[in-house]
This record gives sequence, structure tokens and C-alpha cells, in this order.
Amino acid sequence: MKKLILSTVIAGALAFGANAQEFDKFSLEVGGGFNKPMAPIAPGFLSPTLNLGHVDLGARYMFNEKFGLKLDYGFGSMKEAGNEDAITGSFDTKYYRLDLQMISNLGRIMNFESFTRSLGLLGHFGGGIGNVKPQENLYAGETDDVYNFIVGVTPQLKLGKGIALYGDISTIINGRQTVTWDGSTPIGPAIDNGFFGANSVWWTGTIGLQFYLGKNEEHADWFIAADKYATKEELATQINGIKDMLKDSDGDGVPDYLDKEPNTPAGARVNSAGMTLDSDGDGTPDHMDKCPFLPGPASTNGCPVEEVVEQLDFFKKAINDGYVNVYYAFDSDKPLGYSTSSANYVSNFLKKNPGVSVEIKGYADELGPEDYNMKLSERRAKAVYDILVASGVDASRLSYKGYGEDTSVDKSSADARQMARRASFEVK
Repeated sequence: MKKLILSTVIAGALAFGANAQEFDKFSLEVGGGFNKPMAPIAPGFLSPTLNLGHVDLGARYMFNEKFGLKLDYGFGSMKEAGNEDAITGSFDTKYYRLDLQMISNLGRIMNFESFTRSLGLLGHFGGGIGNVKPQENLYAGETDDVYNFIVGVTPQLKLGKGIALYGDISTIINGRQTVTWDGSTPIGPAIDNGFFGANSVWWTGTIGLQFYLGKNEEHADWFIAADKYATKEELATQINGIKDMLKDSDGDGVPDYLDKEPNTPAGARVNSAGMTLDSDGDGTPDHMDKCPFLPGPASTNGCPVEEVVEQLDFFKKAINDGYVNVYYAFDSDKPLGYSTSSANYVSNFLKKNPGVSVEIKGYADELGPEDYNMKLSERRAKAVYDILVASGVDASRLSYKGYGEDTSVDKSSADARQMARRASFEVK
């Protein structure tokens, strides 16, 4: 319980420290590579699959670790395939585009940090303006003004604090383009900008560098909030608060903030809420009751007046009624401090009755895989077995076995599941 609380508060402190940390938001990009006009191309003209001749310049601003805006300028030229086939027509077309795009940091959105801290991925889409200017054929020298839509992905490789290598593949659709990329044929009946919709498709592939601007440790592309730490002073304050919460004033094994009876007498058996146990309900607490599992008046120290019952019968009745148990926390085989007195009770009884042997039975609740719970229940029984052997009980008088999940309790109730996480005893 203490470890759980401590780890929870430390995690909160780390998150606070991360939120207080700023990251750089601006970056510049420069790259170059290939282009490919897909359509329209007039019959008899071909373009290479990878036409070297494209340059990209961009400036980007990130609102946060996941989203931002980018303004970029791209220009270049497209030429014929360069085949030796004389039938293939020659063309050379210049172009430029200017676009405003939305950026999404797909690497952060898809949690790339779970497997790498040096690879990233950006997605982008937007629109802008541009022109197409053939240098050869019928419409050489004509300027064809267009609008465009662009979408693409940008893989990244972090090279250092202020620089990253990137690659980009983008598809662009031009609107109002009125001549083919080769400059030989009008798309419509005549060159008349404005009468034709999104009728031209092309793509670019570039490789370049991103330069991050700012004085912080990371740019938004690589910033991971969980990596940032709170100050030593903030952690010290949080940890001191935990220490105060975990004080156990009466020494019963239950911290004060959970203890409903913070002044329990020394040596008293308590439940998980720190309250003194009275197993037989006779008004005499177990630590003062000479017969803790048989009701009796205080005048006889909690034992029945009517008849004298052998101690062995007391013990057997307590076992049969399910009063003597050692309890465990969730997914733990270490006995809870308040319940180890049950093991001490059994140890004392066995020492006073040398002809008796005991089987220790381990159980688990129904949460988790059944095979795992079977092994956990056996470890719980073995833990109590080790306590009894360490207390001086001969191992030949003891046996232990895991019985797996206790299905007799309501698994939807936290209190019931706590009762299921136990080790019980059976007198042989």
C-alpha cells in the first residue's frame, strides 16, 4: 500500500513538472527531390518516373505537441522521359506553388515514443495557389495560374537537439489548369482560366533538413511530457506528505489515514480498517479473550460458564466457522500485518498440542487468469507454512496446498474479494 501511494504521488509530481516545461514551436525546412506529373499528358509525351527537379522551402509553427500550421513554397520543372525513341515528344514545364497547410504530429498521436525516440512522422494537408508555365511546344511562354490542394506524409529522423532529417511524399491536385503538362494541348476547347475544375494531378518526393528555432530542450515534434521531472523541492514536499499519511500511531499495521480506531491497544488483533476484533461477539476483544471463538461473560475472561471445553475443540470450531485466517493484499503473497496474529495463534496451539497436525489452504479472488491464481494461492499457503516453521513448529506436522479462486464470494464486491485473498487452516 505504501509503495502504491508513493508511486502515485511521484507520478503526479512528474506530470506537473512536465506541464510546466515549455517546448520550441518554430522550425524552418529546406529540401529537394523529384516530381511526377500524372495527368493530363498529351499522347506522344512521356515523363520520367522520378524527375529530379523540385525544391521545397517551409516555415512551421506548432500550437502543441500534436498540431500546427505550415507555410511552404515549392518550385521546379518537369521534362520528357529522355527516351531514345524519336516518337516521344520533348517538353519542359516550370511551376511553383505556395500553400498553407495543417500539420498533425502522427508520431505523438500514435505513441511512437513507446518504441523509439528518434523516429517521427508528420501528416499535412492544405491548399494554395500556383502557376504552370510551359517552356516548349504550342503554349510555350504562357502562364497558367492555378489553385491547388495538397496532402502528404513526412517521416523524420532526429539528428540532434536542433535538427532533423526528413523525407516527404505529397500529392497535389491543380484546379483551373487549362493546358497539359507538356504545353502542347489545351484541356478544354481553349485556354481560358476559370472554366475548368480540379483536373491536374502530380506528386513530389523530397529529402531535406528541418531546423528547430528556440532555446528549450525539445521542439514540439519530439517533446514528451512524461520525460520531464518535477524539481527536488516539489518531490520533497510530496514525499513528506506521504510520510505523514503513512504514520501508524498505534502500531497495528494500518496507517492512520485508513485506521478507524487509531488508538488500538498494543497486541490487539485488528481488521483491515484497524478496528479491534471480537471474533465470538461476546464483548471481550480477542486479545483479552481466553476463548476468542466461544462467547462467554467478561467474568470468565470471555469463556463459557456452562461447561469446560477442551482447547482442541475450541480450535476446531474456530476453523470450521472460518474465523482463523491470514489475509493478503491484491496480487501479493506477503501476509497483511494485521492478520499475522492468526498464524501466531496456530503456532501456539500446535506447540501446546503435539499430537495435532494442520493443513494450510491458500485461496485467491476471481480477478486475473485462473492458472495464475492457482499458483498465487499456493504461494500464499507456502508463506504461512514458512512462518509456522520459523516459529518452531516441526515441518512434519504441517502441509500446504493452493486451492485457487474462492468462487463462494461476490467478486463484484471489494470487501468480499478481500475475504477471498486468504490462507485458512484445517486440523488433521
